[in-house]
Amino acid sequence: MNLGKFVRPFRVDQPETFKLSSIDPSDTGGFGLDKDKARKMLADRAKHLSDLQERLYAQDKWAVLMILQGMDAAGKGGIVEHVLYGVNPMGCEVHSFKAPTAEELDHDFLWRVAQRVPPCGRIGIFDRSHYEECLVVRMHPEILAKQKLPPRLVTKNIWKERFEAIRAFERHLVRNGIVVLKFHLRISKEEQRMRFLDRLDDPNKRWKFNMGDVAERKLWPRYMAAYQDMIRKTSTKEAPWIVVPADHKWFARLVVSAALIEALEKIDPKFPSPQGHSPTEFKKVRAALEAEGGPGKRKGES
Repeated sequence: MNLGKFVRPFRVDQPETFKLSSIDPSDTGGFGLDKDKARKMLADRAKHLSDLQERLYAQDKWAVLMILQGMDAAGKGGIVEHVLYGVNPMGCEVHSFKAPTAEELDHDFLWRVAQRVPPCGRIGIFDRSHYEECLVVRMHPEILAKQKLPPRLVTKNIWKERFEAIRAFERHLVRNGIVVLKFHLRISKEEQRMRFLDRLDDPNKRWKFNMGDVAERKLWPRYMAAYQDMIRKTSTKEAPWIVVPADHKWFARLVVSAALIEALEKIDPKFPSPQGHSPTEFKKVRAALEAEGGPGKRKGES
C-alpha cells in the first residue's frame, strides 16, 4: 500500500495561510479506530525501511535529519522507539536537546544543533531542536536573557530574525545532501492531561513526569499561537513541516514512518559497486576459499 497518502494531507505546502486549528489532533486518516490494522502496516513496512536505511548507510552520500517537535507527552520518544525499531542502530543517531550548557550559551543559538547534524549515510533524529528557540524561549524572556546577546540586538524583530536564520540553515543542509523532515506532533490539551495522569498512576512511567510540564499547560493558547507562527515562517519547499495528528500514538507513528520511507525512496540509495577489484579477481578468491574446505555452505545448510 502507498503510505504516502497518509502524509500529504498534513504537509504544509501553503504556509502563509496555514492554520494550526485545521489539523484535528484526533484525526486517524480514515482508519477509524482500527489501530491493529495500522500497527500491522507499520510492521509490514519495517523490513523495507531497514533495507532503505542499509543502502543509505552503504552509499554514504545522503543523510536524513528528522526533527520532532511537540508539547510535552506528544509522543516523541515513542516515535523513535516504534518507527525505527527495525533499523540498524549503527545507521541512526538520536539527540535530545535539553537546557543549553554554559559552553553552548557562549555560542549562537544554532551552534549546538549544527554539531549534531547527521553525517553522510546516517539518519539523525532530533528530539526537540533549534525550534525550541522560537517556542520555549519565546514564552520565557528570562531564558533569552541568559543567552549573552548584546542588548541592542534583542529587539521586537528577534523572532523574525531567528526564523530567517533557521530557513537559511536548513536550506544550507538541503543543498549539502541532508534531507530535512520536520514533524510537529499535534496533541490536544485533553489528551496531554490524560497522558500526564497515566504517568502519575504508573510507577514505571512516573520518572517521565516533570512538575514544570503542568505549569506550561497554563500557556497553552500562547504555545499554539507560537507553533502556528513558527510553521508559517519556516515551512519551505526545501523543508516543509508535517503537522501530525498525535492524539492516537499509532496513527502518528504511521504518518512519520510513511514520510521517512517516502523520503528515502526519493533518494533511492544504491549499494556501491566494489572498487579496485575485477569480477575475475573475485572468482579467483572464491575458488581459493572453496578449495580450502569444499563448497561454500555451512553445516546444516541445504
